[in-house]
Amino acid sequence: MSKNGASDTNETSSVANAIPGTKAARHALLIDIIRRNHVRSQTELIELLAGTGIAVTQATLSRDLVELGAIKVRTAEGSAYAVPGEGGDRSLEQGVKGHVLHAKLQRHLEELLVSATWSANLAVLRTPPGAAQFLASTIDHSVIPEIIGTIAGDDTVLIISADPQGGKDIANQFICLAGAEDKEYT
Repeated sequence: MSKNGASDTNETSSVANAIPGTKAARHALLIDIIRRNHVRSQTELIELLAGTGIAVTQATLSRDLVELGAIKVRTAEGSAYAVPGEGGDRSLEQGVKGHVLHAKLQRHLEELLVSATWSANLAVLRTPPGAAQFLASTIDHSVIPEIIGTIAGDDTVLIISADPQGGKDIANQFICLAGAEDKEYT
């Protein structure tokens, strides 16, 4: 952790993360870690948190897991933590490697994507008026490692790629998910 409170980046990453020490930030990080990883124990979870610069006691972690509704479930790889989905979705979500698309992402793209453009590491998705924040939230709740984050206005979603030239690939990925494979950008 640096003097200004930002987490130090590892040597292979060009993306810096600043995680505040708030309970809300810790909860969001726990959900993200559980969704992205096959976490088998609280000890493993404490180590993964420590890797992001967040130190917690086992008692705090245990309370956090109860507050988040996280439970251990059996999987083909053994038991692991899982957390409930967002809003009214109470289905459990647990970590796997690679992409984990939100269950409704493809349907939302099919219904809401008007156009997609790109420049360098940015992709811009256009939606009908009032739909951008809804679509951005669905993208944010997906696990797509090459996406750093989204910013949404009324009818525009800006997607930031970790790859300096990744905007084109992201725009094409969302066009294909929307069912317009024949309109891929070259």
